[in-house]
Amino acid sequence: MTNQGTSALIERIEATAAKYPNQKSAIIPALHLAQEHFGWLPPEAFEAVAEALDTTPAFAQSVASFYDMFHLQPIGKHLIEVCTNVACALNGAGAVLEEFEQQLGVHAGESSTDGQYTLRTVECLGGCGTAPTVAVNNRYREFFERSQVKPLLQELKATPAGWTEGEGQV
Repeated sequence: MTNQGTSALIERIEATAAKYPNQKSAIIPALHLAQEHFGWLPPEAFEAVAEALDTTPAFAQSVASFYDMFHLQPIGKHLIEVCTNVACALNGAGAVLEEFEQQLGVHAGESSTDGQYTLRTVECLGGCGTAPTVAVNNRYREFFERSQVKPLLQELKATPAGWTEGEGQV
């Protein structure tokens, strides 16, 4: 099961797990490491986590499937998450989401055909006082408006995956 790349991942997970009194308590950090390694959580990720934590792949997958921060399917180069909780919804998140869907040609929960973008809705980004809030590659953009969607997508086209720079980020 293990190859050189997976062996390095297992070693990183084991080093992290050593900080916990019970190895299985390291499941969340282990899944984060595996997702970082693979870009999402394919079956090989659950096998590596299970091997490192002396548990089963089913246990690792059950934890990952509970949290929406873990990706059970491949995601695009850029991950766009629109908060749709009450505060964001009341402040225009629906219009923002609609514009993203129109500009990208996908619905929430889908990735663009070119693999560049994954659009998701999330229940809360913790930005109720700055709603609507959108997370782009894990960086928040507050007070986000429909009119900002197209310029954001143009910015992302010119920016490699990962952290993006621009106004309204925290």
